[in-house]
Amino acid sequence: MQLRAELISWARFYGLCRCLVATIDASGFRPEVIVAIARGGYMPARILADFFGVMELATFRIEHYRRTQKRAVTRVTDPLTVDVTGRRVLLVDDVSDSGDTFEAAIHHINERSTPAELRTAAIHHKIVSLYTPDFFAARVKTWRWIIYPWALMEDLTGFVEAMKPRPEGAPAMVDRLQREHGIRVSQAVMRDVLATLERTATRPPDP
Repeated sequence: MQLRAELISWARFYGLCRCLVATIDASGFRPEVIVAIARGGYMPARILADFFGVMELATFRIEHYRRTQKRAVTRVTDPLTVDVTGRRVLLVDDVSDSGDTFEAAIHHINERSTPAELRTAAIHHKIVSLYTPDFFAARVKTWRWIIYPWALMEDLTGFVEAMKPRPEGAPAMVDRLQREHGIRVSQAVMRDVLATLERTATRPPDP
């Protein structure tokens, strides 16, 4: 599998969040409720809530990707449980990739309530996306898979599982990741990946 990727560090993520806050600030929009699209939107939504002093942080879950594999249908699996009618809402995800997730999320919110204003935000916006968030920190012109620090094990285990045949040992896997995906990780991280694969090997498959 030849899939170009980019690793985002925690420091880089926080810096991008600060850029996103500045962009929202400049627009004059002040959210009353921040809604995270689970699971990718959890971390950026929490940071934005901190910057804007918003105590009301809600979420709902949409399934679109399982590791790096895109599902055929975008669906809400855990609905929004708060009523945001009459509120200024900021809907947050980590990335606008195809645009399907944001479109499904907006439809879901408008089905369940009538916000006074609904704006969207993402850390990264890929220009191939059919949906452009109202606010984003970085524009991705050349498509690549973005690995956020909270999804490091999920994405790297997906890459390793797709290696046929699988290399023997952490050093060989590190080299293979660099050749096939353009990313460099430490052998310590790769050992964590192997431990995660062992830990989840006997877990029943997700539905």
